[in-house]
Amino acid sequence: MPNWKEILDEINATGSTHDVIRRKYLEKLYQVTGRNVIIYYSGWLQKPSLPGVEVNDNDKNGLMNTIYRMDVNKGLDLILHTPGGDSAATESLVDYLHSIFGYNIRAIVPQLAMSAGTMIACACKEIIMGLHSSLGPVDPQIMGLPAHGVIEEFNRAIDEVKKDNSRIPIWQPIIAKYNPTFIGECEKAVAWSNEMVTVWLTDGMFSGQEKAKEKASKVVKELTDHALTKSHARHLSYQKCKDIGLEVKLLEDNPELQDAVLSVHHACIHTLSATGAYKIIENQNGQAFIQIVQQVVVRQH
Repeated sequence: MPNWKEILDEINATGSTHDVIRRKYLEKLYQVTGRNVIIYYSGWLQKPSLPGVEVNDNDKNGLMNTIYRMDVNKGLDLILHTPGGDSAATESLVDYLHSIFGYNIRAIVPQLAMSAGTMIACACKEIIMGLHSSLGPVDPQIMGLPAHGVIEEFNRAIDEVKKDNSRIPIWQPIIAKYNPTFIGECEKAVAWSNEMVTVWLTDGMFSGQEKAKEKASKVVKELTDHALTKSHARHLSYQKCKDIGLEVKLLEDNPELQDAVLSVHHACIHTLSATGAYKIIENQNGQAFIQIVQQVVVRQH
C-alpha cells in the first residue's frame, strides 16, 4: 500500500483535470501522426499584460525538458500559439531544435503564430494551417516600434527635406524623439531578422528546390517589409501564406488530423483561460513545463 508521500507524488504527477484532458488529446494526436508532439502555447490572449507570455530565453528550459528522452528519429510536430517575442531567444530556440531534429519539424498553427512565432514556423520543413489560422509579419520591434517603419520614416524625412528645406521644422521634433544610435539599431535588427529567416527557408523548407535562395528572398520580402505588410499586427491567412510562397498545407484536407489538432488546441485554451497558467510547453508523454503566475511547474513522467 502506498504511503502518504507516494499518494501525494501520484496526485502531483497526474495534475489537474485540465492537465488530464489536455494530455489525453495530446496522446491521441500522437497516435494519429506517429510523430513527436510538443505544444508551445502562450496565454497572451487571456493574460495580455503578463510578463513572460512572449518568446523568451526561459522557454528553452521547457523545450529541453520536453525533448529529454524523445525518440528524435520520429521527427517533431511543433504546435504553435504565440504572439512572438525576442529575436535572440527565437534564434537560440530554433538552433536548439535544429540540433536535435534537423529540419524534420512540422509547424502546426491552429490559430495564431505571430512575429517570432512566424519565424519559428519558417524554420520548419512545412507549415500546417487551418482556414482560421494566421501567421504574421516578422518585422522586428524595438522599444515597441516597428524597426522597418522607423527606417522608412527616417528616409522619408531625408527625401522631403532635400527637396524642400521648409519641411525641416515639421520633421525635426519627430526625428528628435529617437536616440542617436536608434536608427542604426533598427537597421541591424531588420538585417538580422532577414538573414535568419532567409537561411532557415533556404536550408529547410526550400532545400533541394530550384532557386531556393530566390524563393526564400521573396518570402522574406513579403514577411519583413513593413511597407508591404502595413502593420505588425496584420494577420496572414493560409491563402496569403501560400501566395507568397511558403510551403503550407491545409488542415482541413486531413479531417482526422484536423480533429486531433483542434481538440488539443481547445484543451490548451481552456487551460490558459481557467487556470493561472500562461505558458505551456508539453509533449505527448505528459512531460511538461508549465509557467503559472508566481510559479513554475515541471512534471516528469
